[in-house]
Amino acid sequence: MIRLYHNPRCSKSREALALLQEAGAEVEVIEYLKHPPSAAELDRILTLLQLEPRDLLRTKEEEYETLCLDDITLERESLIETMVDNPMLIERPIAVSEDKAVLGRPPEKVLALLQH
Repeated sequence: MIRLYHNPRCSKSREALALLQEAGAEVEVIEYLKHPPSAAELDRILTLLQLEPRDLLRTKEEEYETLCLDDITLERESLIETMVDNPMLIERPIAVSEDKAVLGRPPEKVLALLQH
């Protein structure tokens, strides 16, 4: 089972979902703008991605500037909470399996979760 944090309005996200479905993967689609991950879930996803919160922030969103997220003194926990409270700031799509995660940029990267 692959959990896909998905935004149906995003072409890259739709592409990633189509690739997984075409490959026969069982996919749980989570529209993260409606159902954002908890702070604990997002922390786990970041750990699996081997990324820091800043690496997953959408810096071109208006909220990025409004919330002064370019402040380098902001700590990991604070950034994660901000992302949970403002899920549009989370880069997409993110595909998560039991013990791996990938950022679907480009969308073909999600297929790596199907390899053993």
